[in-house]
Amino acid sequence: MSAQEELILHLKKKSVLMRMDLLEMLEPGKVGHLGGSSSMIDIIATLYFHKMNISASEPKNPNRDYFIMSKGHSVPAQYAALAEAGFFPKKEFRKMKTLGGMLQGHPDMSTPGIEAVTGSLGQGLSVGAGIAYSLKIMNGWSNQVYVACGDGEMAEGQLWEAASFAACYKLSNLTMFLDQNSLQACGPCSEVMCIPDLAAKWSAFGWDVIEIDGHDLAQIINALNHDSGTKPKAIVSKTVKGKGFSFAENVVGFHNGAMTREQYETARNDLESLWEELN
Repeated sequence: MSAQEELILHLKKKSVLMRMDLLEMLEPGKVGHLGGSSSMIDIIATLYFHKMNISASEPKNPNRDYFIMSKGHSVPAQYAALAEAGFFPKKEFRKMKTLGGMLQGHPDMSTPGIEAVTGSLGQGLSVGAGIAYSLKIMNGWSNQVYVACGDGEMAEGQLWEAASFAACYKLSNLTMFLDQNSLQACGPCSEVMCIPDLAAKWSAFGWDVIEIDGHDLAQIINALNHDSGTKPKAIVSKTVKGKGFSFAENVVGFHNGAMTREQYETARNDLESLWEELN
C-alpha cells in the first residue's frame, strides 16, 4: 500500500468514526443539524487529521492553524473532529444542547478548539479574513486559516464583502470550503435564493477556485496542496446533504430534524459494517 493509499484509508476511518460521533450527539428524538454536518465530515476529517497544524495539548499555540465553521449549525461535525483529536472527552456528546453540557448548538469560544462564535450566517468568512490578515502582517506568519461556508449562506451580503477584502489584500493564507450540497433549511438553494455559477463568481472576486467532489478524499487532499500563489483559495465542494445516512441523503427535512429509533439503528448498523470493512 502506497503512502497516499494509507493516508486515504486513515481518513476514511476517521470519517466513519466522526459520523458515529454524530449519532451520539443526535440520538433518537433529538433535533439537530445532521444533514449539513454529515456533508462536511470528509472535508473536516482531512483538515484535522492531515492538513492542519493543531494540538489538543496546546490549543492556543500561536503557530497553530485556524478553522472557522461559518455555517455554524454544522458544528457537530467539528465537535466530532475535536473530540477525536483529544480536545475534550466524548462523554460531552450526549449533553450537547443541554444546560449541563459544554457543547452548544452553534460554535462558542468556551469550547476547546473553537476559534469564533458563528451563530449568524455570513460572518465566519469575515472573521477568517481578519485572522488571516493579522497573521500576514505579523512578520509574515505562515499559519493557515480555513473557513467552511454553506451554499445557502451565499445569500449573505457580508460574505461577499469579505471575499473582496481577502482578494484585495492577497490573503494567500486563507482557504474557504464551499459546502455545495444544494439544500438549505426551507428547500433547494436554487428555489430559495438562486445564485448560479458560484465557482465563476468566486473567480470573478479574485479567488483561485478549485471544484471538487467533497467526498473524494484524494480530491480534497490535492485541492489543499494546490499552490494558489498570492490569491485566497475557494474550494467549491459538491457534496450530499446527509452523506452516510441513507434515510437522510438529499432530504431537506434533515437540515434540522430528528431521527427515529429505527433510523438511528439503521445508521449505526451501516456505519459499523463500513468500519469492519475498512479494518
